[in-house]
Amino acid sequence: MDESTTGDGDGRPGIPAGTPPVLGSTSDARWASILNTAVDGIIVIDERARVMIFNRACERMFGYAAEEVVGRNVAMLMPPEHSGDHDAYVQRYMRTGHRKIIGIGREVRARHRDGTMFPIDLSVGEAQTPDGRQFVGILRDLTSRKDAERRLNDLQSDLIRLARVSALDEMGSALAHELNQPLTAIMLYLQAVGREFARAKEMGHTREADARADAILEKARREAHRAGSIIQRIRSLVEKRAPERKPVDLNAIVDDALELTVIGQDRNVALVRDYQAGLPPLRVDPVQIQQVVVNLVRNAYEAVKGRRGGRIVVSTSLDDRHLLVSVEDSGPGIPREVLTDLFKAFKTTGGGAGGGKSSGMGLGLAISRTIAQNHGGDLSVDPGGDGRGARFVVRLPLRAPEDERAGEDAAETSRGEQEWGRA
Repeated sequence: MDESTTGDGDGRPGIPAGTPPVLGSTSDARWASILNTAVDGIIVIDERARVMIFNRACERMFGYAAEEVVGRNVAMLMPPEHSGDHDAYVQRYMRTGHRKIIGIGREVRARHRDGTMFPIDLSVGEAQTPDGRQFVGILRDLTSRKDAERRLNDLQSDLIRLARVSALDEMGSALAHELNQPLTAIMLYLQAVGREFARAKEMGHTREADARADAILEKARREAHRAGSIIQRIRSLVEKRAPERKPVDLNAIVDDALELTVIGQDRNVALVRDYQAGLPPLRVDPVQIQQVVVNLVRNAYEAVKGRRGGRIVVSTSLDDRHLLVSVEDSGPGIPREVLTDLFKAFKTTGGGAGGGKSSGMGLGLAISRTIAQNHGGDLSVDPGGDGRGARFVVRLPLRAPEDERAGEDAAETSRGEQEWGRA
């Protein structure tokens, strides 16, 4: 950035590029050096929103040279939908003195020279000078941080999906057996229909023969629907997809998860479904919540394996702020020494509902708690013992924190973009 003078746009003497007139006595060269070695972008504007200072970090950030920006309206660096109103905001502050952004850091969008938008953190300060009020903006490019956050979210999504695939892999033989039953039945029913039609060709169609054929075909349709439902549940759990939160009936998604979980499990274990009726809709990712239920109930089956009178109770309920899913077993409970590592990934400790198994990746409980916490809730455990089984409780807020903040954040972001140079 050179230090030649640059016109201010209204015929007044120009202001040396890179030299802050707010700072009087120290040499221009020293202040220019300070500004140009700053890591963060620094912009100074006057009362008319004209750029007076545009340091070297800003040049790198926006793709403009300082002489292309100094003397021009700061609105050139804003999203087009807000830049047109900027001057009015500055003038309103000058008239009313009502502060909106002074001293406050805020995430906003900025416009690069090539027209692309990128996220920045902006904080604004105000200075009274002999030349009038001036506003100092400190800007930090958030692009790298946002990219890192996206990569982290993608990795977490992949890990959550890996846990689902791992669970289904462990259930592979049971799923194959469960699918083989309806497919075999369909084949046998179709063979029976074929025999009915062959008999009808020889003896002529009768109303009774047609009724028998229709009844057999209906049984085949039911079995096909059963097989299709199993495949659909498997597909929804294993397919790669972005998290999608939507209003759901908690009882319905829990029940659907149980239908998949019981496949291949001990039919002598009593699975009790105790759902509270009339629960309000819950905004969640249904596949991820079903994943939690599958993990907890499968581990509960492990806890009661080989025990006489095995019993698992899956219940839903409501408190003032949460919907709750509880999974309780009649196993021996979770040993105290296991509790410390219970929710750590790649631990396969044994005992208790959700207490883990001797095989598998050890991701179930760690992922389940992560899912609950990502939804603004949590997963807790009563380890039981002394004749009581373990009880796991998933708490999901009736209104997720991101939903509560959504309207506020949208308004704040919009205001932040509109208030770039606004005090």
